[in-house]
Amino acid sequence: SNLPELPEERNKRFVEEYGLQIQDARVLTQSKAVGDYFDETAKMYGKDSKIVANWIIGEFAYHLKDAKLEIDESAVTSKHLVNLLKLIDKKTISGKIAKEVFDEMFNTGKLPDVIVEEKGLVQIVNESEIEKIVDAVLEENAQAVEDIKAGKEKAFGFLVGQVMRLSKGKANPGIVNRLIKEKIK
Repeated sequence: SNLPELPEERNKRFVEEYGLQIQDARVLTQSKAVGDYFDETAKMYGKDSKIVANWIIGEFAYHLKDAKLEIDESAVTSKHLVNLLKLIDKKTISGKIAKEVFDEMFNTGKLPDVIVEEKGLVQIVNESEIEKIVDAVLEENAQAVEDIKAGKEKAFGFLVGQVMRLSKGKANPGIVNRLIKEKIK
């Protein structure tokens, strides 16, 4: 009764309690520290645990490997990661910007909201502001518009990319896609 939860038991619990894929649960239970970090973060976040698992297995693991650190040696606490995920949920930042914020968080230990504020990374969700950028891009790229009308789908991605470039990656991608489709029709 005094033994800590064994890896196989934890693995099974992560699958049952958090709805993780078996492979993801195995990765998260290979180390006690990673399992503890996931457990704490998932409980604190209280939403889709798969998102927490994806960040730990993906972005976080990449940074840890690159820095040759263990998860419990990192400045990114569970609170940091939960705050970052909530910024994405509130659409304050996009997933792409979140990776940039995570990088800064990992290197400085600053909280995500502080980084977003300091760097002015708040996502643009004001439709009229995005519409101005879309209009400018469509005007500057008449050939791409014609290509889309002719059925060339790659041109659509090009236009989205131009809007994102002009907005410095801050425009909400969903709004950008919708506005371009509406305006081309």
